[in-house]
Amino acid sequence: MRGKGAHFAAALFYMLDVIRSILSYSWQKYDYIVFVRYLMGTAYLPSPFHRIAYHFFASIVPMSDFMFFLDVKPKEAKKRIQLARERLEMFESREELEQIRQKALSLALIGNWTVLDANQLIAKVQERIRKSVY
Repeated sequence: MRGKGAHFAAALFYMLDVIRSILSYSWQKYDYIVFVRYLMGTAYLPSPFHRIAYHFFASIVPMSDFMFFLDVKPKEAKKRIQLARERLEMFESREELEQIRQKALSLALIGNWTVLDANQLIAKVQERIRKSVY
C-alpha cells in the first residue's frame, strides 16, 4: 500500500498506538519507560503536523534530562535496513529517509536532544552516550 491513503492510515495507527501505550503504562509504576519512538515517530507525519504532534506528545509522555538522537545518514540507514531484512517498508526509500531525517533533526533541536553521529561503530556511539550520562 502506497500513497496518501497509506500515509494517512500509518499516521492514524501511530496515533492509536501512542494513546494505547499512554493508557497502558502511565498509571503503572516502572523504573524506566521509553517513549522516544512516539516523540521522534512524529517526523513521519506530514508537515506541519509533525511539529504539532511532537509538542502534544512531549507534553504528555515522560521526559528525561538524557535524550539522545542517534543521527544516521540516509545512505547508511538504508544499508542497515537492507542488512536486517529483505523488503523495505513504506517510509524506507532513500528519499523518504532523507525527508524524515531532516524533520527528526529539526525536532531534536527544538526538543533539547543530544544529537550523536551514529554513522560510527556501535562501540563509539555507546561510549559517547556513557560520557554524556556520567
